[in-house]
Amino acid sequence: MPYLSNLLGKPVADADGERLGTVKDLVASMRPELRHPQIVALVVKRRRGGSLVIPIEDVAVLVAPAVPLNRRLTDIVPYPPGENDLYLARDVLDRQIIDTDGVRVVRVNDLELARVNGHFYVANVDISSLGLLRRLGVARLAQKMAGGLRRDTKAGVISWDDVELLRDQQSMRLRVPSDKIADLHPADLADIISDLSRPESSQFLESLDLETLADTLEEVEPDFQASLIEDMPDEKVADVLEEMAPDEAADLLAELPEERSEELLNLMEDEDAEDVRKLLAYPEESAGGIMNTEFVALKADLSAEQAISVLRGTAGEAEMIYYIYVNDDCDHLVGVLSLRELVLAGPETPIRDFMHSRVIAVGLMDSQDEVAQAVSKYGLLAVPVIDDEGKMHGIVTADDALDKIIPTAWKKRLPKLYH
Repeated sequence: MPYLSNLLGKPVADADGERLGTVKDLVASMRPELRHPQIVALVVKRRRGGSLVIPIEDVAVLVAPAVPLNRRLTDIVPYPPGENDLYLARDVLDRQIIDTDGVRVVRVNDLELARVNGHFYVANVDISSLGLLRRLGVARLAQKMAGGLRRDTKAGVISWDDVELLRDQQSMRLRVPSDKIADLHPADLADIISDLSRPESSQFLESLDLETLADTLEEVEPDFQASLIEDMPDEKVADVLEEMAPDEAADLLAELPEERSEELLNLMEDEDAEDVRKLLAYPEESAGGIMNTEFVALKADLSAEQAISVLRGTAGEAEMIYYIYVNDDCDHLVGVLSLRELVLAGPETPIRDFMHSRVIAVGLMDSQDEVAQAVSKYGLLAVPVIDDEGKMHGIVTADDALDKIIPTAWKKRLPKLYH
């Protein structure tokens, strides 16, 4: 199949054989009903300066040593590019793209074309070094290398279906995310963002829905979060903060200037803002500062069946339901049980009969190191946080407890069993 680089620079002549210039670019239509962009026009660089956009219907043969037209120059009606059209060389070559299959950001070195039912389409994106060699005009060398490196060549070609172009304000009109982007895990989206430039990452984030945006921001470090939302409108940032876990929202606000942090808190819903303000009142690396105030707590007199019913209605916002805590009427922590224990218990059995009364807990002012030691020593996925009177205020999950203890890259590998 031909490549875009094979066509660029080829001479173009009209039906009378008069040379008009050379191929400068191809225009492809990005209509929604098309899976692959369809070539609709040829951009010719005129010998005397300027360019002429020729409809593909006026091109007799596209893939040839010289591109002949089937009309005279005087009979050609220039093609008017529309909002769904893309200049392949100008807008795509050398651009960064998101490979949604490999979940990475790569650069376009060439484009592979395919002819189907008399029409040419963009079939694949070439990100390989061979594509770059082809661009540099050493096609024969590239072909020889391809013959000896077939596996690498195949790995360097991505179907157009598996990529998303990053829009350039001056030329790109492609929307992100597609359904494929939206289906990626937030951790993968965070990795992609880390490979993008500041303008590209900002544009990418703007295209995500609020829930996905919040989940993605939670996967990056707070200082990076702050830079990503720096230019976002305060109203949108406040909405995102409401979608984030309170401890994550507090970490982000702590990285912002105090004045903006206060403005954002005032824009948030009162209940969400109250949870975050509570966390900001504690030292940043204390149990109170890193705890999450969304947890599951039940009363000891509930039966197992009643407890499960309560969970169905109230546990949706909790960060973790692997552990279920038991509090008295004054919110003092009196027990804990696992979700497994609850499910296996007899329907009529009261929680107090099978809960664990001896609970490992940490204090609000305990350091993050002390919390991490408790999590590590007892093999916990989370540890409850209590005050001097034994009242429960939140939980610290294992990944938050170990955040400063182990490298971020390792922390991301911890199983998130509390989702």
